Amino acid sequence: MTDFFISNAYAQAAAAQGGSGTFVVMMVLFFAIFYFMLMRPQMKQAKEHKKLIENLVKGDEVVTSGGLLGKISEIGDNFIALEVAKDTEIKIQKHAVSAVMPKGTIKGL
Repeated sequence: MTDFFISNAYAQAAAAQGGSGTFVVMMVLFFAIFYFMLMRPQMKQAKEHKKLIENLVKGDEVVTSGGLLGKISEIGDNFIALEVAKDTEIKIQKHAVSAVMPKGTIKGL
């Protein structure tokens, strides 16, 4: 019996796989976006923080990453002594310093 309403389906030959060049271009593009959006700004920020830590001097008024505000009274290799109140000093790691404030900030509070 022949089907008048349904046509026969035949398999087609497989298409050529030419997408490997596109994949390489997409991976390079993805890496470039990843580098410029994430890695480069993070490296720049780390470089600026390292410069800030190296330029600390006695008498600077600083804010720590924990939010403490104080004046540097002593600087060591890894730690600094921070005067947070009159005759009250604490020792913190140098890397905990997040910002150097303008002179007179403590008096203004």
